[in-house]
Amino acid sequence: MPQIKCTDLSLGYGSQQILSDLNFEVNAGEYLCIVGENGSGKTTLMKTLLGLQKPLGGTISFGDGVTSRKIGYLPQQTDVQRDFPASVQEIVLTGCLGHDGFRPFYNKADKALALRSMERMNIVDLSRRCYRELSGGQQQRVLLARALCATEKILLLDEPVAGLDPKVTLEMYELIESLNKNDRVTIIMISHDIDKALQYASHILHIGNEIFFGTREEYLSLRESRKEDA
Repeated sequence: MPQIKCTDLSLGYGSQQILSDLNFEVNAGEYLCIVGENGSGKTTLMKTLLGLQKPLGGTISFGDGVTSRKIGYLPQQTDVQRDFPASVQEIVLTGCLGHDGFRPFYNKADKALALRSMERMNIVDLSRRCYRELSGGQQQRVLLARALCATEKILLLDEPVAGLDPKVTLEMYELIESLNKNDRVTIIMISHDIDKALQYASHILHIGNEIFFGTREEYLSLRESRKEDA
């Protein structure tokens, strides 16, 4: 069974519909990039998958032990969030909060998981540093480590390289690719960079006036045929 399956999904806010008749599924170990124009509903889709808002219609089903509470999430940051006055370790540990509901303290298993996640992101040496003192790339690694504390099955990443310089952007893409290929973590990533999406993704979901869902190869073939027809 797919980890996530969306059937005839309609999305929007209140009575305002943004997307309708959306059908796609994500299986374990896949790397899905969601692309589309600004305002096409990419972030709305991600919030709906996370259970932060309800769909206007259709269904979302989960399998392989995945639920909306067991998805690691790396959101786009606001300026206020970038200036958050907490240590790296404290922020990474918050990824454990969804495991057993609210708890007033972290146990040994939480702290061990946070350490493993920081090791995977190569930020153990930053564990006592204040988050707001870090560079943009370092902050993204911290947030990725926090997301890994929530689950090791599936990560939802909303524009994870936005605002990063080219060198750090490449490092972040390679880090995400390693999680997917070496650790078999399923990736769902919103991206404005279709060329990079096609370089790393196994599947593409293009939303907007026209909807496409399929493999990277199928998407490339469609683009080529449209160039020939133009």
